[in-house]
Amino acid sequence: MSSHVTLRQFRYFIAVAEAGSVAAASRVLSIAQSAVTKSMQELEDELGQRLFERSPRGIALTPQGHRFLAGARRVIGAVAEATRLQRGDEAGGLVGQLAIGVTSLVAGYYLSERLSRYRRACPGVSVQVVEETPTFLEHLLINGEIDVALMVCNALGDPQALVVETLTRSPSRVWLASDHPLAAQDDVSLAECAAHDQVVLEADRIDDLMRAAWARHQLKPRTLLRSASLEAVRSLVGAGVGLTVLPDFLYRPWTLDAEHVDVRPLRDELPTVDVGLVWRRGLALKPAVGEFIELARESSRGRRA
Repeated sequence: MSSHVTLRQFRYFIAVAEAGSVAAASRVLSIAQSAVTKSMQELEDELGQRLFERSPRGIALTPQGHRFLAGARRVIGAVAEATRLQRGDEAGGLVGQLAIGVTSLVAGYYLSERLSRYRRACPGVSVQVVEETPTFLEHLLINGEIDVALMVCNALGDPQALVVETLTRSPSRVWLASDHPLAAQDDVSLAECAAHDQVVLEADRIDDLMRAAWARHQLKPRTLLRSASLEAVRSLVGAGVGLTVLPDFLYRPWTLDAEHVDVRPLRDELPTVDVGLVWRRGLALKPAVGEFIELARESSRGRRA
């Protein structure tokens, strides 16, 4: 990797990749859109690779862009960790126990980085991870059986009893096979999606959020299949039997059978799917819990900033 790539370019690139457009990233970063555009052009020139596919409705990462995103996140995470060490944090001296709740869907995309950093920073803390449904995680939090949960936090059952700190907000796009009729368009509407069979992911209340979106637009799409398996949904979409609308944090371009899954932005605005930390309101956070929350915040800032 070129030595001329700057940390600022890493941060801008991550923001653009996650926001799906330069305009949205500029709002997240609170800087001028022209500055982000210039930085991304310079980054691509420096690397000699196209990182984005551009269209009138937004941008998508190229295969090279996906690889660079993984490396950029590691760089920003390493800088955050080094900064903590330089500050002389005493997290390494913490002892005690930490019980983390997580849903199966979020675990695969958000837990590993945060947990590995925590284990390195706090080797004296005994960590237990509990994987459960969102509803049961809320029950465990309220009963004090786990300290903190990492989960989709849009639609909590008892929000008054819980504190939510959103780490990432993920926009949704349409997933479809490369030869799907709608793949010829730069973007699609929900009404156009509703005219085709849907493969629905039943996990982490994402189905509930989409059901509400269809209802708001007075649409009743035909559901071909409901599955709790993300890989099953991805494979069926890649095989061309239906399409799905899912948040970007779940997107990967290849199925287990090496079929390609394309994505297209939606012309209709949908609420983001938010992933965050949840803990019981009024709880005096133990130092071991507070340190996990702070590390998760830093990881999130590295992905957004």
